[in-house]
Amino acid sequence: MEQNILTTFMLPASLFIIMLGLGLALQIADFKRILTYPKAIFIGIINQMILLPLIGFAIAIFLNLEPELAVGLMILAACPGGVTSNLYSHLSNGDTALSVTLTAISSTISIITIPLIINFGLVEFMSESKEIHLPVIKTIVQIMGITVIPIALGMLIRFKKPDFATKMEKSVKVASAIILFIIVLGVIGVEREKIPNHFERVGIAVLLLNVFTMLVGFYSAKFGKLSLPQSIAISLESGLQNGALGIVIAVSILFNTEMSIPAAVYSLIMFATGGFMVWRFGRRKSSTS
Repeated sequence: MEQNILTTFMLPASLFIIMLGLGLALQIADFKRILTYPKAIFIGIINQMILLPLIGFAIAIFLNLEPELAVGLMILAACPGGVTSNLYSHLSNGDTALSVTLTAISSTISIITIPLIINFGLVEFMSESKEIHLPVIKTIVQIMGITVIPIALGMLIRFKKPDFATKMEKSVKVASAIILFIIVLGVIGVEREKIPNHFERVGIAVLLLNVFTMLVGFYSAKFGKLSLPQSIAISLESGLQNGALGIVIAVSILFNTEMSIPAAVYSLIMFATGGFMVWRFGRRKSSTS
């Protein structure tokens, strides 16, 4: 991917709006669910924060990805879930409250884990070809600016204007997914001649990451004897990462457009796999078991 007005301005701005929309759906009570559903939260966070990066690393090694693409896959694996996973959880009759809570918690934790995971990837995959170092403190501040701050602003609006936030919640969530889809279409338009090559280079890797983490998320939840709605939510949180954030990190923080390719391709693939979950589980009647 090349740097252009879409990736350097519109994508970060859209990501800010998307995370603001997530904040509108959150309350302090959502974070208190850690105490109400400790097992579900624990399984979900372990999947996102530990298993996902490990799976990403294993795939990069197994497929012998080019160094920059391998780091790009690690960037993607370091990203938390996003609004898309919340929307698909709702459409799939998953536990939407659990999904939103996991997104909020992982987005908060990720401001620390993202620099650590990415630096690990840089050392492992690019130490011999190019010396790149990700400044941890600066990166934390930048990630806070595009994730935690808009989420906190959305939560403040909800606290001050609860009726307004409640009315806007569903609309903003759907609008956020549409914004992301439009951005992805924009990227396709700009990169249309290179898309086949991008898929050839990294398509199998991101598909494996997407599908395998969804399966691990679902069956680890079932193994933990969680309900079907909780298992669906954890599956989607584990498998649908914030691809927009991955692109922003690669392009705007690392200034390496090559590293954004896995996140860009992933953002296309996850619409299909998320759609499969909606087809598979969205037709059943909502239940808590």
